[in-house]
Amino acid sequence: MAATIKTAAEIEKMRVAGKLAADVLNMIGEHVVKGVTTEQLNQICHDYIVNEQACIPAPLNYGRPPFPKSICTSVNHVICHGIPSDKKLKDGDIVNIDVTVIKDGYHGDTSKMFVVGKPSILAERLIRVTQECLYKAIALVKPGAKLGDIGHVIETHAHKHNYSVVHEYCGHGIGAVFHEDPQVVHYGRPNTGDELLPGMCFTIEPMINAGKRFSKILPDQWTVVTKDRSLSAQWEHTLLVTETGVDILTHREEESIAKSFS
Repeated sequence: MAATIKTAAEIEKMRVAGKLAADVLNMIGEHVVKGVTTEQLNQICHDYIVNEQACIPAPLNYGRPPFPKSICTSVNHVICHGIPSDKKLKDGDIVNIDVTVIKDGYHGDTSKMFVVGKPSILAERLIRVTQECLYKAIALVKPGAKLGDIGHVIETHAHKHNYSVVHEYCGHGIGAVFHEDPQVVHYGRPNTGDELLPGMCFTIEPMINAGKRFSKILPDQWTVVTKDRSLSAQWEHTLLVTETGVDILTHREEESIAKSFS
């Protein structure tokens, strides 16, 4: 299936959903502290999404088996899809909080790395380089670019710092459907893959490991961890290809990256 080109009306709905998703990450930051459980973070986000934003948390009951929570919380060696639990966060933990909200039928999807207390030098560096991978990829998004360009710049930057790129999980088209075409892998060769066209909406969400790239799924059938238990980091934005460049629909004001590259 080909990527869907969003209409002007759909794009406006995507802008609203993207901002709301970003607002959840802005809200939850002050709660990510030593001693809090990821289940408590889930409940705070759930209540905010449902009661304050009048949105639907897209992960809740998504997939097979149904995902049991409203956000994903991936701690330390968890790559993605971590299920919130009663385990308390401790000093030095790193955690990716992945939020997707549905507003008026359209999805906004974004994630951010948080640190509890003081991170190790390794963790701090991994988080920074992973965010750089995302930003370098976003900078390439414009009409006529290819998906392979995105994967190549992520892979090149990660390998330059002796990190590995997870292959099994990727970015994706998004709109009225949570996951749609195209698949946006975080490795590849320049000038290969689908061409980007104005009106396309998709996520870029590199998952970068401090050790080897290999992963495994835990018995809960959702949580993905590094096989060698090395640290993993991830950042994600929902993007719109414009006539001249890209808009970051889930941009947060704290970010130094420009809201628009157009």
